[in-house]
Amino acid sequence: MEDDAPVIYGLEFQARALTPQTAETDAIRFLVGTQSLKYDNQIHIIDFDDENNIINKNVLLHQVGEIWHISASPADKGVLATCYNKTSDSKVLTCAAVWRMPEDSEPGGHESPDDSASTAHTLELLCHLDNTTHGSMACVTWEPTGDGKRVISLADNHILLWDLQESSSQAVLASSASLEGKGQLKFTSGRWSPHHNGTQVATANDTAVRGWDTRSMRSSRWPALIFQGPCQSHSLRRSPMCCWRSRSPCHHWERHQVGARLGSAGTHRGWAPRAPAGQAGVTPAPCAVSRSQTYCIENAHGQLVRDLDFNPNKQYYLASCGDDCKVKFWDTRDVTEPVKTLEEHSHWVWNVRYNHSHDQLVLTGSSDSRVILSNMVSISSEPFGHLVDDDDLSDQEERRPEEKSQEPPQDSVIATYEEHEDSVYAVDWSSADPWLFASLSYDGRLVINRVPRALKYHILL
Repeated sequence: MEDDAPVIYGLEFQARALTPQTAETDAIRFLVGTQSLKYDNQIHIIDFDDENNIINKNVLLHQVGEIWHISASPADKGVLATCYNKTSDSKVLTCAAVWRMPEDSEPGGHESPDDSASTAHTLELLCHLDNTTHGSMACVTWEPTGDGKRVISLADNHILLWDLQESSSQAVLASSASLEGKGQLKFTSGRWSPHHNGTQVATANDTAVRGWDTRSMRSSRWPALIFQGPCQSHSLRRSPMCCWRSRSPCHHWERHQVGARLGSAGTHRGWAPRAPAGQAGVTPAPCAVSRSQTYCIENAHGQLVRDLDFNPNKQYYLASCGDDCKVKFWDTRDVTEPVKTLEEHSHWVWNVRYNHSHDQLVLTGSSDSRVILSNMVSISSEPFGHLVDDDDLSDQEERRPEEKSQEPPQDSVIATYEEHEDSVYAVDWSSADPWLFASLSYDGRLVINRVPRALKYHILL
């Protein structure tokens, strides 16, 4: 079999939830959650033997309902979280819980939960992320660089920070914040940044993308102001981030720290409104920024934003995708416009993922049934084939003439993968092998692919 040939695994049920086993750095392992209304749902543990191109599996029962989202602990290989549907009082509610897999759940031991040992292969419930007062859960994301003791869940318009205690058997709500505004606001996706000491989270709702500071999450909000005084530049309704975007604050705005750097020194320059004495006329703006929000991209996409991901090597770079068929890349220090936009898909883009080691490699999955691997080298940490800091790129004057003439490689689509016949709802990179990734379509087809060998050697050499 050719080294670059895809390996396909078929699930019995429909599925849309996929994650690598993040804490597993030796074996290539993915977790897949099913969606079945008639039968008990399952979590498939997929172990890929890279040398022989063979998939080994084990199947665990997830009896509480359809799995809409799954995420693995970054610190404990046996712990995971799921968001699932539950019917209560004739209403469907999406709940979240933390589970532990059995110790003997290594793939290859049992082929199906229907055998006599099925009771030993049921997930152990550690704790519920109680959302009775917050609404339906959209997703659960773990602190990426932590000890697996902190998670954030998104429930309707609430962002909830949980501390997992007593070996994850108890979840304590540490802090929360709410998204306020007109209409029924609901989060669709969220991602915890691996930078800034784990203090920043990005969320998506409708067409907007917001950044949050986990140290100051509160439900209170700064309204936008209508100034009627001498400051003509702010005589119109503006949100608190408008001055930050233009980098031209006036004396009506008070500088404060929001927990992220601006450039190579200092912090993100957010601006908290401070109305002049005797001035009135306070009204809410369409995208007012709360004290805990670090940035707000009001119209990040023309339609619903589906997914987000942080660049693992460039702390201010964020990717988003949505129903406008576009993938956009943002520098969160200046969100007035994206730094790059991809328009390769012909239908909704459900997933975007940076490669954990080589951030120029970006995966996207769409309901056009395609997976696209792109080479976004111009906005990566290796635009000239080696690791480059933001400060190095900005210091153009000190570059030698021969370096100035060197142009970075062009961004391009590396490959389009068309092994799926249904909507691709999830794509992700292996946590053990940076050159391997998996994609999942709604019909239960899991496809494992590799980065083309020629590109791999080009990046390495």
